Amino acid sequence: MPSLRDLRGTPALPILIGASVMLSLAMGLRQSLGLFMAPAVADLGMAVADFTLGIAVQNLAWGLLQPWSGALVARFGYRPVMLAGTLAYLAGLAVMATASSRYGIWLGAGVLIGLALACTTSSIAMGVAARPVAPALRSSIMGLVSAAGSLGALFSAPLGQTLSTGWGWRAGVLGFILVALAMIPAALVAGRVDKVPLPAARGEAGSAGDALRLAVRSPAYLVMSGAFFICGLQLVFLTTHLPSYLALCGMDPMLSAQALAVIGGFNVLGSLFFGWAGGRWSKPALLGGIYLCRSAALGLYFMMPPTPFATLVFAAVMGFLWLGVAPLTAGIVVGLFGLRWQPMLSGIAFTSHQIGSFLGAYGGGLLFDALGSYDLAWKLGVGMGLVAGTVQLLAALPGRTGLGGKPATA
Repeated sequence: MPSLRDLRGTPALPILIGASVMLSLAMGLRQSLGLFMAPAVADLGMAVADFTLGIAVQNLAWGLLQPWSGALVARFGYRPVMLAGTLAYLAGLAVMATASSRYGIWLGAGVLIGLALACTTSSIAMGVAARPVAPALRSSIMGLVSAAGSLGALFSAPLGQTLSTGWGWRAGVLGFILVALAMIPAALVAGRVDKVPLPAARGEAGSAGDALRLAVRSPAYLVMSGAFFICGLQLVFLTTHLPSYLALCGMDPMLSAQALAVIGGFNVLGSLFFGWAGGRWSKPALLGGIYLCRSAALGLYFMMPPTPFATLVFAAVMGFLWLGVAPLTAGIVVGLFGLRWQPMLSGIAFTSHQIGSFLGAYGGGLLFDALGSYDLAWKLGVGMGLVAGTVQLLAALPGRTGLGGKPATA
Protein backbone atom coordinates (compact mmCIF):
# COMPACT_ATOMS: atom_id res chain seq x y z
CA MET A 1 0.00 0.00 0.00
CA PRO A 2 1.40 3.45 -0.83
CA SER A 3 2.12 5.78 2.03
CA LEU A 4 1.70 9.53 2.13
CA ARG A 5 5.52 9.70 1.99
CA ASP A 6 5.20 8.69 -1.66
CA LEU A 7 3.20 11.86 -2.29
CA ARG A 8 4.78 14.39 0.09
CA GLY A 9 5.94 17.49 -1.72
CA THR A 10 3.96 16.67 -4.85
CA PRO A 11 0.89 18.54 -6.15
CA ALA A 12 -1.20 15.42 -5.52
CA LEU A 13 -1.14 15.60 -1.72
CA PRO A 14 -3.18 18.79 -1.12
CA ILE A 15 -5.67 17.67 -3.78
CA LEU A 16 -6.15 14.33 -2.04
CA ILE A 17 -6.52 16.00 1.38
CA GLY A 18 -9.14 18.39 0.00
CA ALA A 19 -11.10 15.55 -1.60
CA SER A 20 -10.93 13.55 1.63
CA VAL A 21 -12.21 16.40 3.80
CA MET A 22 -15.02 17.21 1.38
CA LEU A 23 -16.11 13.57 1.18
CA SER A 24 -15.80 13.09 4.94
CA LEU A 25 -18.05 16.03 5.79
CA ALA A 26 -20.61 15.40 3.04
CA MET A 27 -21.03 11.73 3.92
CA GLY A 28 -20.72 12.08 7.70
CA LEU A 29 -23.46 14.70 7.95
CA ARG A 30 -25.73 12.86 5.54
CA GLN A 31 -25.36 9.54 7.36
CA SER A 32 -26.35 11.20 10.65
CA LEU A 33 -29.65 12.76 9.54
CA GLY A 34 -31.59 9.74 10.80
CA LEU A 35 -30.81 10.88 14.36
CA PHE A 36 -33.31 13.72 13.91
CA MET A 37 -36.17 11.53 12.67
CA ALA A 38 -37.90 10.76 15.98
CA PRO A 39 -37.80 14.32 17.42
CA ALA A 40 -38.68 15.93 14.08
CA VAL A 41 -41.64 13.58 13.59
CA ALA A 42 -42.94 14.46 17.06
CA ASP A 43 -42.31 18.20 16.65
CA LEU A 44 -43.87 18.57 13.20
CA GLY A 45 -46.71 16.07 13.69
CA MET A 46 -45.61 13.87 10.81
CA ALA A 47 -45.69 10.13 10.24
CA VAL A 48 -42.40 8.24 10.15
CA ALA A 49 -42.97 7.70 6.42
CA ASP A 50 -43.14 11.50 5.91
CA PHE A 51 -39.60 11.95 7.24
CA THR A 52 -38.26 8.89 5.46
CA LEU A 53 -39.78 10.15 2.22
CA GLY A 54 -37.51 13.18 2.55
CA ILE A 55 -34.48 10.90 2.93
CA ALA A 56 -35.76 8.78 0.05
CA VAL A 57 -36.14 11.86 -2.17
CA GLN A 58 -32.59 12.85 -1.19
CA ASN A 59 -31.23 9.51 -2.35
CA LEU A 60 -33.25 9.53 -5.54
CA ALA A 61 -32.20 13.11 -6.39
CA TRP A 62 -28.60 12.21 -5.60
CA GLY A 63 -28.70 9.23 -7.94
CA LEU A 64 -30.57 10.90 -10.79
CA LEU A 65 -28.34 13.99 -10.71
CA GLN A 66 -25.01 12.14 -10.29
CA PRO A 67 -24.52 11.38 -14.02
CA TRP A 68 -25.25 15.01 -14.85
CA SER A 69 -22.72 16.28 -12.33
CA GLY A 70 -20.19 13.87 -13.84
CA ALA A 71 -20.94 15.19 -17.31
CA LEU A 72 -20.56 18.76 -16.03
CA VAL A 73 -17.16 17.84 -14.60
CA ALA A 74 -16.07 16.66 -18.04
CA ARG A 75 -17.25 19.99 -19.48
CA PHE A 76 -16.34 22.58 -16.82
CA GLY A 77 -14.03 20.88 -14.34
CA TYR A 78 -14.31 19.64 -10.75
CA ARG A 79 -14.01 22.92 -8.80
CA PRO A 80 -17.22 24.69 -9.95
CA VAL A 81 -19.24 21.50 -9.55
CA MET A 82 -17.95 20.86 -6.01
CA LEU A 83 -18.50 24.47 -4.93
CA ALA A 84 -22.06 24.46 -6.26
CA GLY A 85 -22.69 21.24 -4.34
CA THR A 86 -21.35 22.75 -1.12
CA LEU A 87 -23.67 25.76 -1.40
CA ALA A 88 -26.62 23.44 -2.04
CA TYR A 89 -25.66 21.45 1.10
CA LEU A 90 -25.68 24.58 3.26
CA ALA A 91 -29.02 25.67 1.79
CA GLY A 92 -30.55 22.25 2.36
CA LEU A 93 -29.53 22.15 6.02
CA ALA A 94 -30.85 25.68 6.53
CA VAL A 95 -34.23 24.78 5.02
CA MET A 96 -34.38 21.64 7.15
CA ALA A 97 -33.52 23.53 10.36
CA THR A 98 -36.33 26.03 9.78
CA ALA A 99 -38.93 23.53 8.47
CA SER A 100 -42.47 24.01 9.76
CA SER A 101 -43.96 21.00 7.97
CA ARG A 102 -43.03 17.89 6.03
CA TYR A 103 -42.53 20.04 2.92
CA GLY A 104 -39.50 21.70 4.47
CA ILE A 105 -38.00 18.28 5.21
CA TRP A 106 -38.69 17.12 1.66
CA LEU A 107 -37.09 20.22 0.12
CA GLY A 108 -34.16 20.64 2.52
CA ALA A 109 -33.14 17.11 3.51
CA GLY A 110 -34.51 15.76 0.23
CA VAL A 111 -33.99 17.77 -2.95
CA LEU A 112 -31.25 20.22 -1.92
CA ILE A 113 -29.04 17.82 -0.01
CA GLY A 114 -29.57 15.23 -2.75
CA LEU A 115 -28.26 17.76 -5.30
CA ALA A 116 -25.34 18.56 -2.99
CA LEU A 117 -24.34 14.92 -2.58
CA ALA A 118 -24.28 14.42 -6.36
CA CYS A 119 -21.58 17.11 -6.53
CA THR A 120 -19.46 16.31 -3.48
CA THR A 121 -19.38 12.58 -2.70
CA SER A 122 -17.90 9.30 -3.88
CA SER A 123 -18.18 9.47 -7.68
CA ILE A 124 -16.68 12.96 -7.71
CA ALA A 125 -14.12 12.35 -4.95
CA MET A 126 -12.91 9.11 -6.56
CA GLY A 127 -12.46 10.94 -9.86
CA VAL A 128 -10.41 13.64 -8.12
CA ALA A 129 -8.29 11.01 -6.36
CA ALA A 130 -7.62 8.96 -9.50
CA ARG A 131 -6.33 11.73 -11.75
CA PRO A 132 -3.13 13.03 -10.09
CA VAL A 133 -1.55 9.63 -9.23
CA ALA A 134 0.12 6.85 -11.21
CA PRO A 135 -2.06 3.93 -12.34
CA ALA A 136 -0.18 1.51 -10.10
CA LEU A 137 -1.17 3.55 -7.05
CA ARG A 138 -4.70 4.37 -8.15
CA SER A 139 -6.76 1.70 -6.37
CA SER A 140 -4.92 2.13 -3.06
CA ILE A 141 -5.11 5.94 -3.26
CA MET A 142 -8.84 5.79 -3.91
CA GLY A 143 -9.08 3.52 -0.87
CA LEU A 144 -7.13 6.08 1.20
CA VAL A 145 -9.43 8.93 0.17
CA SER A 146 -12.50 6.79 0.79
CA ALA A 147 -11.09 5.86 4.20
CA ALA A 148 -10.44 9.47 5.16
CA GLY A 149 -13.91 10.28 3.86
CA SER A 150 -15.31 7.87 6.41
CA LEU A 151 -14.21 9.91 9.41
CA GLY A 152 -17.07 12.42 9.27
CA ALA A 153 -19.56 10.15 11.03
CA LEU A 154 -17.15 9.74 13.95
CA PHE A 155 -17.86 13.27 15.12
CA SER A 156 -21.03 14.32 13.28
CA ALA A 157 -23.24 11.62 14.82
CA PRO A 158 -22.23 12.32 18.47
CA LEU A 159 -22.38 16.08 17.79
CA GLY A 160 -25.87 15.86 16.31
CA GLN A 161 -27.15 13.64 19.11
CA THR A 162 -25.64 15.84 21.85
CA LEU A 163 -27.08 19.07 20.41
CA SER A 164 -30.44 17.44 19.72
CA THR A 165 -30.69 16.02 23.26
CA GLY A 166 -29.65 19.25 24.94
CA TRP A 167 -31.30 21.93 22.79
CA GLY A 168 -33.62 20.21 20.33
CA TRP A 169 -33.24 18.67 16.89
CA ARG A 170 -33.12 22.07 15.15
CA ALA A 171 -29.99 22.95 17.14
CA GLY A 172 -28.44 19.71 15.91
CA VAL A 173 -29.09 20.67 12.28
CA LEU A 174 -27.70 24.18 12.89
CA GLY A 175 -24.55 22.57 14.29
CA PHE A 176 -24.28 20.60 11.06
CA ILE A 177 -24.39 23.87 9.09
CA LEU A 178 -21.33 25.17 10.95
CA VAL A 179 -19.48 21.93 10.23
CA ALA A 180 -20.49 22.01 6.54
CA LEU A 181 -18.86 25.43 6.06
CA ALA A 182 -15.49 23.64 6.06
CA MET A 183 -16.49 22.02 2.75
CA ILE A 184 -15.88 25.34 0.96
CA PRO A 185 -12.06 25.45 1.38
CA ALA A 186 -11.92 21.68 0.89
CA ALA A 187 -13.63 21.99 -2.49
CA LEU A 188 -11.33 24.86 -3.51
CA VAL A 189 -8.20 22.84 -2.73
CA ALA A 190 -9.49 19.61 -4.29
CA GLY A 191 -10.45 21.64 -7.37
CA ARG A 192 -6.76 22.14 -8.15
CA VAL A 193 -7.04 18.77 -9.89
CA ASP A 194 -8.50 20.62 -12.88
CA LYS A 195 -4.94 21.78 -13.66
CA VAL A 196 -3.68 18.19 -13.82
CA PRO A 197 -3.82 17.01 -17.46
CA LEU A 198 -5.66 13.81 -18.23
CA PRO A 199 -3.28 10.99 -19.23
CA ALA A 200 -3.64 9.66 -22.75
CA ALA A 201 -5.74 6.50 -22.86
CA ARG A 202 -6.10 3.82 -25.50
CA GLY A 203 -9.66 2.75 -26.27
CA GLU A 204 -11.26 5.66 -24.40
CA ALA A 205 -14.54 7.02 -25.80
CA GLY A 206 -14.33 10.37 -27.53
CA SER A 207 -17.73 11.67 -26.40
CA ALA A 208 -20.29 11.16 -23.67
CA GLY A 209 -22.59 9.38 -26.12
CA ASP A 210 -19.83 6.98 -27.18
CA ALA A 211 -18.99 6.26 -23.53
CA LEU A 212 -22.63 5.52 -22.77
CA ARG A 213 -22.94 3.17 -25.73
CA LEU A 214 -19.86 1.26 -24.59
CA ALA A 215 -21.26 1.03 -21.06
CA VAL A 216 -24.61 -0.46 -22.03
CA ARG A 217 -22.81 -3.14 -24.04
CA SER A 218 -20.53 -4.13 -21.15
CA PRO A 219 -21.80 -7.14 -19.12
CA ALA A 220 -19.39 -6.32 -16.28
CA TYR A 221 -20.73 -2.78 -16.00
CA LEU A 222 -24.38 -3.89 -16.16
CA VAL A 223 -23.94 -6.56 -13.48
CA MET A 224 -22.09 -4.12 -11.21
CA SER A 225 -24.81 -1.49 -11.68
CA GLY A 226 -27.61 -3.97 -10.94
CA ALA A 227 -25.98 -5.26 -7.76
CA PHE A 228 -25.40 -1.65 -6.71
CA PHE A 229 -29.20 -1.30 -6.37
CA ILE A 230 -29.24 -3.73 -3.43
CA CYS A 231 -26.18 -2.08 -1.92
CA GLY A 232 -28.06 1.22 -1.67
CA LEU A 233 -31.23 -0.41 -0.36
CA GLN A 234 -29.44 -2.10 2.53
CA LEU A 235 -27.23 0.78 3.61
CA VAL A 236 -29.83 3.54 3.57
CA PHE A 237 -32.38 1.33 5.29
CA LEU A 238 -29.82 0.94 8.07
CA THR A 239 -28.77 4.60 8.43
CA THR A 240 -32.38 5.81 8.27
CA HIS A 241 -34.10 3.22 10.44
CA LEU A 242 -31.53 1.90 12.91
CA PRO A 243 -32.10 4.79 15.38
CA SER A 244 -35.87 4.20 15.22
CA TYR A 245 -35.43 0.42 15.60
CA LEU A 246 -33.21 0.81 18.66
CA ALA A 247 -35.65 3.29 20.24
CA LEU A 248 -38.49 0.83 19.60
CA CYS A 249 -36.46 -1.83 21.43
CA GLY A 250 -35.95 0.46 24.44
CA MET A 251 -32.25 1.16 23.86
CA ASP A 252 -30.49 4.34 25.05
CA PRO A 253 -30.81 7.03 22.32
CA MET A 254 -27.05 7.65 22.47
CA LEU A 255 -26.49 4.05 21.29
CA SER A 256 -27.73 5.07 17.84
CA ALA A 257 -25.12 7.82 17.62
CA GLN A 258 -22.45 5.46 18.92
CA ALA A 259 -23.38 2.84 16.33
CA LEU A 260 -23.25 5.37 13.48
CA ALA A 261 -19.88 6.60 14.76
CA VAL A 262 -18.55 3.02 14.89
CA ILE A 263 -19.73 2.50 11.32
CA GLY A 264 -17.75 5.59 10.34
CA GLY A 265 -14.65 4.41 12.17
CA PHE A 266 -14.64 0.93 10.65
CA ASN A 267 -15.34 2.48 7.26
CA VAL A 268 -11.75 3.67 7.44
CA LEU A 269 -10.35 0.16 7.85
CA GLY A 270 -12.65 -1.28 5.20
CA SER A 271 -11.85 1.41 2.66
CA LEU A 272 -8.11 0.97 3.20
CA PHE A 273 -8.36 -2.79 2.92
CA PHE A 274 -10.56 -2.93 -0.17
CA GLY A 275 -8.59 -0.16 -1.88
CA TRP A 276 -5.43 -2.23 -1.35
CA ALA A 277 -7.15 -5.51 -2.25
CA GLY A 278 -8.66 -4.04 -5.43
CA GLY A 279 -5.15 -3.47 -6.77
CA ARG A 280 -4.31 -7.15 -6.31
CA TRP A 281 -7.45 -9.25 -6.82
CA SER A 282 -10.63 -9.22 -8.88
CA LYS A 283 -12.67 -6.13 -8.04
CA PRO A 284 -16.01 -7.73 -9.11
CA ALA A 285 -15.30 -10.76 -6.90
CA LEU A 286 -14.49 -8.52 -3.93
CA LEU A 287 -17.78 -6.66 -4.47
CA GLY A 288 -19.72 -9.92 -4.47
CA GLY A 289 -18.05 -10.95 -1.24
CA ILE A 290 -18.95 -7.62 0.39
CA TYR A 291 -22.64 -8.00 -0.51
CA LEU A 292 -22.82 -11.57 0.78
CA CYS A 293 -21.10 -10.73 4.07
CA ARG A 294 -23.26 -7.64 4.62
CA SER A 295 -26.44 -9.63 4.10
CA ALA A 296 -25.32 -12.32 6.53
CA ALA A 297 -24.49 -9.68 9.15
CA LEU A 298 -27.89 -7.98 8.73
CA GLY A 299 -29.74 -11.27 9.09
CA LEU A 300 -27.85 -12.36 12.19
CA TYR A 301 -28.31 -9.00 13.92
CA PHE A 302 -32.03 -8.57 13.31
CA MET A 303 -32.85 -12.18 14.18
CA MET A 304 -31.88 -11.57 17.81
CA PRO A 305 -33.02 -8.94 20.35
CA PRO A 306 -30.52 -6.06 20.24
CA THR A 307 -28.05 -5.40 23.05
CA PRO A 308 -25.55 -2.53 23.24
CA PHE A 309 -22.63 -4.92 22.69
CA ALA A 310 -24.24 -6.74 19.76
CA THR A 311 -25.24 -3.42 18.17
CA LEU A 312 -21.70 -2.04 18.31
CA VAL A 313 -20.21 -5.29 16.96
CA PHE A 314 -22.78 -5.24 14.15
CA ALA A 315 -21.93 -1.60 13.42
CA ALA A 316 -18.23 -2.48 13.25
CA VAL A 317 -18.85 -5.30 10.76
CA MET A 318 -21.13 -3.18 8.60
CA GLY A 319 -18.71 -0.26 8.74
CA PHE A 320 -15.86 -2.44 7.50
CA LEU A 321 -18.04 -3.55 4.57
CA TRP A 322 -19.51 -0.09 3.88
CA LEU A 323 -17.48 2.33 1.76
CA GLY A 324 -15.06 -0.34 0.53
CA VAL A 325 -17.33 -0.51 -2.52
CA ALA A 326 -16.29 3.01 -3.59
CA PRO A 327 -12.70 2.29 -4.73
CA LEU A 328 -13.82 -1.04 -6.21
CA THR A 329 -16.66 0.33 -8.35
CA ALA A 330 -14.67 3.39 -9.40
CA GLY A 331 -11.72 1.15 -10.26
CA ILE A 332 -13.90 -1.11 -12.40
CA VAL A 333 -15.21 1.90 -14.34
CA VAL A 334 -11.73 3.39 -14.85
CA GLY A 335 -10.43 0.01 -16.00
CA LEU A 336 -13.24 -0.38 -18.50
CA PHE A 337 -13.69 3.15 -19.81
CA GLY A 338 -10.80 5.40 -18.69
CA LEU A 339 -10.50 8.43 -16.42
CA ARG A 340 -12.34 11.04 -18.49
CA TRP A 341 -15.75 9.40 -18.24
CA GLN A 342 -15.36 7.86 -14.79
CA PRO A 343 -17.48 10.50 -12.95
CA MET A 344 -20.32 10.23 -15.46
CA LEU A 345 -20.39 6.43 -15.80
CA SER A 346 -19.87 5.86 -12.09
CA GLY A 347 -22.75 8.30 -11.64
CA ILE A 348 -25.02 6.28 -13.93
CA ALA A 349 -24.23 3.12 -11.97
CA PHE A 350 -24.84 5.10 -8.81
CA THR A 351 -28.33 5.98 -10.04
CA SER A 352 -29.18 2.30 -9.60
CA HIS A 353 -27.70 2.44 -6.09
CA GLN A 354 -29.84 5.43 -5.22
CA ILE A 355 -33.08 3.95 -6.53
CA GLY A 356 -32.36 1.15 -4.08
CA SER A 357 -31.65 3.78 -1.41
CA PHE A 358 -35.03 5.38 -2.09
CA LEU A 359 -36.76 2.05 -1.52
CA GLY A 360 -34.64 1.32 1.56
CA ALA A 361 -35.56 4.60 3.23
CA TYR A 362 -39.16 5.09 2.12
CA GLY A 363 -40.12 1.43 1.76
CA GLY A 364 -38.81 0.73 5.24
CA GLY A 365 -40.95 3.56 6.60
CA LEU A 366 -44.05 2.37 4.76
CA LEU A 367 -43.64 -1.20 5.99
CA PHE A 368 -43.11 0.01 9.55
CA ASP A 369 -46.20 2.23 9.45
CA ALA A 370 -48.27 -0.62 7.99
CA LEU A 371 -47.01 -3.48 10.16
CA GLY A 372 -45.67 -1.79 13.29
CA SER A 373 -42.31 -3.57 13.00
CA TYR A 374 -39.26 -3.84 10.76
CA ASP A 375 -39.41 -7.65 10.41
CA LEU A 376 -40.50 -7.83 6.78
CA ALA A 377 -38.24 -4.93 5.74
CA TRP A 378 -35.01 -6.49 7.01
CA LYS A 379 -35.91 -9.94 5.69
CA LEU A 380 -36.46 -8.52 2.20
CA GLY A 381 -33.16 -6.66 2.40
CA VAL A 382 -31.24 -9.75 3.44
CA GLY A 383 -32.80 -11.97 0.76
CA MET A 384 -32.17 -9.52 -2.06
CA GLY A 385 -28.62 -8.93 -0.83
CA LEU A 386 -27.80 -12.64 -0.94
CA VAL A 387 -29.07 -12.83 -4.52
CA ALA A 388 -27.13 -9.72 -5.61
CA GLY A 389 -23.90 -10.92 -4.00
CA THR A 390 -24.17 -14.32 -5.62
CA VAL A 391 -24.78 -12.86 -9.10
CA GLN A 392 -21.89 -10.40 -8.72
CA LEU A 393 -19.58 -13.19 -7.57
CA LEU A 394 -20.58 -15.49 -10.44
CA ALA A 395 -20.04 -12.65 -12.90
CA ALA A 396 -16.41 -12.42 -11.75
CA LEU A 397 -15.61 -16.05 -12.59
CA PRO A 398 -13.16 -16.62 -15.47
CA GLY A 399 -15.04 -17.02 -18.73
CA ARG A 400 -18.02 -15.00 -17.43
CA THR A 401 -18.18 -11.22 -17.57
CA GLY A 402 -15.08 -10.50 -15.46
CA LEU A 403 -13.89 -7.10 -16.47
CA GLY A 404 -14.89 -8.10 -19.95
CA GLY A 405 -14.26 -6.28 -23.16
CA LYS A 406 -11.24 -4.14 -23.99
CA PRO A 407 -10.38 -1.80 -21.16
CA ALA A 408 -9.27 1.74 -21.75
CA THR A 409 -5.66 1.94 -20.58
CA ALA A 410 -4.66 5.16 -18.87
